[in-house]
Amino acid sequence: MRQSKLFTKTRREAPADEISKNAILLTRAGFIHKEMAGVYTLLPLGFRVVEKIVGIIKEEMNAIGGVQMKTSALQSKEVWEKTNRWSDEVVDNWFKTTFKNGGEVGLSFTNEEAYSNILKNYISSYKDLPLNLYDFKTIFRNETRAKSGIMRGREFYWKAMYSFSTDHESHNVFYEKAKNAYLNIFNRVGLGDRTYLAFASGGSFSKYSHEFQTISDAGEDVVHVSASKKLAINDEVLTEEVIRDLGINKDELESKKAVEIGNIFTLGAKFSEPFNLTYKNENGSEVPVFMGSYGIGVTRLLGVIAEVLSDEKGLSWPVEVAPFRVHLISLGENARELSEEIYKTLTANGIETLFDDRDLRAGEKFADSDLIGIPTRIVVGEKALESKMLEVKDRATQETRMLTIEHLLAELKK
Repeated sequence: MRQSKLFTKTRREAPADEISKNAILLTRAGFIHKEMAGVYTLLPLGFRVVEKIVGIIKEEMNAIGGVQMKTSALQSKEVWEKTNRWSDEVVDNWFKTTFKNGGEVGLSFTNEEAYSNILKNYISSYKDLPLNLYDFKTIFRNETRAKSGIMRGREFYWKAMYSFSTDHESHNVFYEKAKNAYLNIFNRVGLGDRTYLAFASGGSFSKYSHEFQTISDAGEDVVHVSASKKLAINDEVLTEEVIRDLGINKDELESKKAVEIGNIFTLGAKFSEPFNLTYKNENGSEVPVFMGSYGIGVTRLLGVIAEVLSDEKGLSWPVEVAPFRVHLISLGENARELSEEIYKTLTANGIETLFDDRDLRAGEKFADSDLIGIPTRIVVGEKALESKMLEVKDRATQETRMLTIEHLLAELKK
């Protein structure tokens, strides 16, 4: 992609109406555009990162038997009344409206009822189970506060998976697979060393649920971290019993602020019973389907990565989610021809490259490159014309090396 053709523009100054680091950096770097508090448009660079995150999540969900579908954003009042979650006294962050011909409708704020209502038409026997279904969709929540940039929005993009099993035992088998898949996802997006499996309240059907908490000063949660066990306990459930259950030495716990980037819950029959979502077991008896829930905020992940993997110069994307693998910078008219050749070579070898072909001073191009945060920067200038060696800089480590195009390709293809 030629940068001169990319719909983006960097900004030197922070937007006056933003206070969160993630929103300031993503706006300045041209990844997002703010529509209103808690509502952002993904510009091309931001969209590319989100697509990379989505791709990773799909791979990990499919690997454990997930099947993708797409549920609607418009939600029926009658469906949600079955669990009493249509009432504003129970759920106070609905966005609701009315049809022109009458009748209320809501914009989806979660998916449990939607899936249960659908699945009752497709499950009748134990032979139909298990099912593990997921989708990506835009979610709407009428939040009172929307001050954490893209990490807490009134409109955001997420992945929700729901498992449908015959009983608690078979549910637990999948639950453990999902737990490991989530850890894989957060490792792959670059947050693994900062993210902890955190124990939280489990509700009616399980002693614990699990959150995935990333340590960040911008976090709204407090977790108590055991570095030796790579576990954490949510502040809301920190008791002697929990500490004893987990075999943790209380003295080693360290309190930290964190951002929840995913969660998994055992739901049991909480949402299957109201919809008569049952199956006939081997004995012919009607039994409620046993459910589980597994969520990840995709655009929140975008914000958290920007928040914690950045420095005073700008963003620093991990390779797997970076909008491009390489940022190729051409300096001066004399280097134009060689830059074009290198750009063609990189793209022919499947290396996603942002080619800064703009007519700007070197300092401006370098500042933009640091701000945008693509993992590898290649500079082609007068030195390259003479030596046939490319200046290659790693965004995360700031290490600079001189490489031939052959050596560079060999490294990039690893």
